[in-house]
Amino acid sequence: MSDAVTLLFGVHAHQPAGNFPEVVRHAHERCYGPFLRTMADYPAFRFAVHFSGPLLDDLAARYPEDIALLAQMAARGQVEMFGAGDAEPVLAAIPYRDRLSQIDALSAKLVRRFGTMPRGAWLTERVWEASVVPALARCGIRYATVDDYHFLCAGRAQHELDRYFTTEEDGHTLDIFPISEALRYRIPFAPAGDAVAYLESLAVAGRRAAAIYFDDIEKLGVWPETHEWVYGRRWLREFVERVLASSRIRTSTFADYHAAERTGGIVYLPTTSYIEMNEWTLPEGPAGEYAALVAAEKSAGRYDARKGFLRGGIWRNFMSRYPETNWMHKRMLALSGRLAALPPGLPQDELRPLLHLAQANDAYWHGLFGGLYLPHLRRGVWRHLLQLEAGLDRVAPRPQSARLDLDHDGVDELFLASDDAQVVVRMDGSAAIAEIDGYRLVQNFGDTLRRHPEHYHGRARDGAHSSHDGGGIASAHDRVAFKHDIAPGELAPDTSPRHAFRDRWRAAGADAVALAGYGENRLQGTATAFDARAGATTIGKSIALDGATVTVRYHVGDGTGGRLATTIDLAMPSCDGAAGRYLVGGTIPGGFGQPLDLETAGEVVLDDRHMQGSIVLRFDPPARVTARPYHTVSQSEEGFERVMQSVTLDVEWPVHDDDTALAVQLTIRADPR
Repeated sequence: MSDAVTLLFGVHAHQPAGNFPEVVRHAHERCYGPFLRTMADYPAFRFAVHFSGPLLDDLAARYPEDIALLAQMAARGQVEMFGAGDAEPVLAAIPYRDRLSQIDALSAKLVRRFGTMPRGAWLTERVWEASVVPALARCGIRYATVDDYHFLCAGRAQHELDRYFTTEEDGHTLDIFPISEALRYRIPFAPAGDAVAYLESLAVAGRRAAAIYFDDIEKLGVWPETHEWVYGRRWLREFVERVLASSRIRTSTFADYHAAERTGGIVYLPTTSYIEMNEWTLPEGPAGEYAALVAAEKSAGRYDARKGFLRGGIWRNFMSRYPETNWMHKRMLALSGRLAALPPGLPQDELRPLLHLAQANDAYWHGLFGGLYLPHLRRGVWRHLLQLEAGLDRVAPRPQSARLDLDHDGVDELFLASDDAQVVVRMDGSAAIAEIDGYRLVQNFGDTLRRHPEHYHGRARDGAHSSHDGGGIASAHDRVAFKHDIAPGELAPDTSPRHAFRDRWRAAGADAVALAGYGENRLQGTATAFDARAGATTIGKSIALDGATVTVRYHVGDGTGGRLATTIDLAMPSCDGAAGRYLVGGTIPGGFGQPLDLETAGEVVLDDRHMQGSIVLRFDPPARVTARPYHTVSQSEEGFERVMQSVTLDVEWPVHDDDTALAVQLTIRADPR
């Protein structure tokens, strides 16, 4: 078999931290379970598997028979278990100390469950930075997988990429396997016979060439149309049987191939990810230019020869592109630092799993999938951040207030904290509240998301739909579909964040103006005060935190009357689900997904049975209150979808006197247990 190609077949299984249980159940029923049971029937077909740590734990608890089957396949040498960061972080985006603890945590789970220490590692979203090499090597990882595109960007030729190579960083070495893009787009989307014929064409006389595949297992049953294709129409069985019957294909684990073959030589890869990710990281305008450039090269027939030189952005661009991502990331880094600084004897090991879960990658970025746009995924990150912060406060208390530019955007933030809650005030002249944390409910009610301009919104505006010609099925990358009807206004980007207590003043006979000139604050304990001027009118604003209650007071003076309004965006866990509702005067006027219009109200309760708590808003004096659901539009593998991000409340008072006091009291209330 000197002219045979060695198929190195690997699958990666992951579900985001904070995902709905029914999503995991659906993925298991349509993919994880059928895949494992199918592959168990073919002991001669050898392959690799990576499960992220929380998903592995969940499946072991809920479907122990399938994990036991996986253990049997591993014990007989059919399956090689791959390691990685336990909670599926992008290793390049977390500190070195956390890279070590994340990798070690998953390796320990694999040793306990399968009795073997992993030697290979899956890199989340194939994000490569050379800085990850020392941590991987120190944790016993000997090789990892990245895309062949990474190698093309380093100037290597496509025909060379049928083996592994070696890189080094700071004296540490790591071998790296280039995943074939051609295989990723054929498995499972091309007919099984075509995919196997392509594999056979990769055999090279005189050397043991490798065909390297490692991709998301969800493409084998969860993606649209794939369950019926892969299992109902038996694509997977046909593929495996054709591979095993071929005289030109052998299967192997990465470990055995790595042990038997020598490296293809030294290589240094640039910072990159897979080619689609490099487009997703770009803002709307550059993303359009990049897509047009790729399309032009494809049209001219030059794309395959030049794609290594068509570079988009890098994964870290998501932090500069989305302020909400950057804020989560910098909050995570700060808490990682606090955890690492705990003196010996304090419970670092007990708190570290919370940090790991807060580093899960999914809510920090957005591409084909909802990611950042999905509130429940962001809520998963914030839940673990707040649990970690509360735990750190118990063992190493911090000051009640702190002022710093945490997210490095050139604007300071003021942190006011109690045992029960925390608010973060923007010091950009708006005196708006960017974060409202309830520690008992483990919820950041400031976890909102503005509408961002996205390159793919052009297709949503056009109402385009995709078609697929030829055999096989369409990849989600090529599909254009609409999960919901999209209104044009829902694609209009915001000009400012969706923070709480964004104020406006409308003088008599004039248009409303945003109050963005609140001057230097006066801080006392967990209370701060500001002053602003709108024409002849002076407006004072104070923010005070007492327990779980935030009180925002206004003082209007030296004017001729008008109207003061403030907008409060609140992230409620139920969003537009059935468990979220307004309570007004003992009645239920509607749910969070419905409009609310009150000519005058002294109290409005946002009751969320999902989180078993509520936000109580009291207005002094009573005010006009309107509320609307706030939606964004994002893309997913199922198509364009509307996602409710927050409840937007507008509160407005008439001001007739030169000396008027107004207030909003916001109380975070947990239901009695």
